[in-house]
Amino acid sequence: MVKFCPKCGGLMTPRVKGGRRLLVCSKCGFEEEARIKLTLSKRIEHTEKEKTVIIESPTDIPRTTSIAKNVECPKCGNTEAYVWIVQTRAADEPPTRIYKCTKCHYSWREYE
Repeated sequence: MVKFCPKCGGLMTPRVKGGRRLLVCSKCGFEEEARIKLTLSKRIEHTEKEKTVIIESPTDIPRTTSIAKNVECPKCGNTEAYVWIVQTRAADEPPTRIYKCTKCHYSWREYE
């Protein structure tokens, strides 16, 4: 619920002062007691699937990885690589397939 200041029309934001829950105007500083329960902050929990994967060393690979055979590494010519899929673009576009060579650890992408 959005509340506006009765004096100047500014946006009222939730604050806690001295254990009291207040709504305070962002423009003029007008305060009033909050009549509803305020949630000032909420911790957001992410699933393993939602977390971003950052590869920092050649041995780091995501847990949702499988091994692709008959995929040639552009750097060393090896035909085996780890593969995982990441949604790197808009949701209405196809996902990106990321490969990592099992021999030289070179990484490359394949867009569908």
